Amino acid sequence: MLFSQALETLQDFKPDDFSKLSDLLEPELIEQCLQDTGVTTVRKRRLPMDLMVWTVVGMALFRDMSMRQIVSHLDLMLPGQRPYVAPSAVVQARQRLGSDVVKLMFERTNALWFDKLPTSNWNGLSMLAVDGTVWRTPDTPENDENYGRTVNGSKPSDYPQVRMVTQMEVSSHLTTGAVFDSVDVNEMVLAAQLIENTPDHSLTLFDKGFYSLGLLHAWQSKGEQRHWLIPVKKGTQYKVLRSFNDDDRIVELKLSPQARKKWPQAPSSIQARLVSKKINKKQVDVLTSMVNVSRYPQEDIVELYTHRWEIEQGYREMKQYMLSNELTLRSKRPELVTQELWGILLAYNLLRYMMAQMAYSLKDVEPYQISFKQASVYLVGQLHMFAHVSPGNLPKIFKNMMDMASAFVLPERRERSYPRSIKKRPSRYPTRPPSKPAAR
Repeated sequence: MLFSQALETLQDFKPDDFSKLSDLLEPELIEQCLQDTGVTTVRKRRLPMDLMVWTVVGMALFRDMSMRQIVSHLDLMLPGQRPYVAPSAVVQARQRLGSDVVKLMFERTNALWFDKLPTSNWNGLSMLAVDGTVWRTPDTPENDENYGRTVNGSKPSDYPQVRMVTQMEVSSHLTTGAVFDSVDVNEMVLAAQLIENTPDHSLTLFDKGFYSLGLLHAWQSKGEQRHWLIPVKKGTQYKVLRSFNDDDRIVELKLSPQARKKWPQAPSSIQARLVSKKINKKQVDVLTSMVNVSRYPQEDIVELYTHRWEIEQGYREMKQYMLSNELTLRSKRPELVTQELWGILLAYNLLRYMMAQMAYSLKDVEPYQISFKQASVYLVGQLHMFAHVSPGNLPKIFKNMMDMASAFVLPERRERSYPRSIKKRPSRYPTRPPSKPAAR
């Protein structure tokens, strides 16, 4: 049985609120993406392009396998005289596939997922978070020239690196958008590329590193009810226009001349809401575009920012758990690096969607309360077996998968504090231990 065919049969065991998984992963969708990107082959190859899409997904799901093992183990090649596919043939097939097909698959499945999956909702707004991360690529001349390296002091990093900025729905952890480029490109430049696909009636949570009045104005003015929330940076200058109480005010913020050059469509100043609250005896100030006081109550706004941590958890789930801390990507060429990254995002969303099915099959459980570490090991283990399971036994396996959902529910999160501390600078010379006092 093909890996893709096994995944399609998940449609038989889903809560009623979910559409068929084949609507997202059916061969017709893959074929349409291949045609729309101009990647079609008339001649039947050992590695046809539609099955190579699953190979790219398998690269992320089965991190401990080589490319040849993934193709052979998942039964992704056409019948032939030879029992294996040469490694060079896999690389050539990936090159023929390119990255545009996998990107389009991510975008189209993501659009269907986001529309049909129950998502977080606060006063009619779905909650999203935006943040950036860096991926390490193999040390090849092509990757080095295309992506560059970060510099710590005067020493460059050991590997070329890709900068990625993603947008994630905080409840399901589904990645709703992503852009990546050279590590030399600023995160705010990449974040601006997410504006076009940001859904209406949403609230996006930003880290203070994304503070740019031009970016924030463009974010909220592009669509309908596209709000943002961000912590106030130290030294931010503003003028109070209206005060509802000491902790809730409407303020005016002026764009600098440099910001006006970068964002020529932005006004000279914007209005925002400044909300303050003491949390653990510490003053927390946030700015937001939600200026309607009657619709968006002050008591909840500062607490909303704590949900931004979910995207940090998402990056950890991708790198630490799904990729087993193998932080260097496989691909030695920039085009294949891009393809691999889209495959990682597609595979992550696939696992997260399956976990959402588990969560919503239970009562009062949100998808982020399902342990990604434990559930992903279990789900990937089940997928490992699909190629060797007869179709008649699949219904029992999928029922068992849903029955296991309660075993992966996390306990309630504990409040933890990790204050910053200044560590002692290490010495270049060995330190002699203190001598013991002489006995009397």
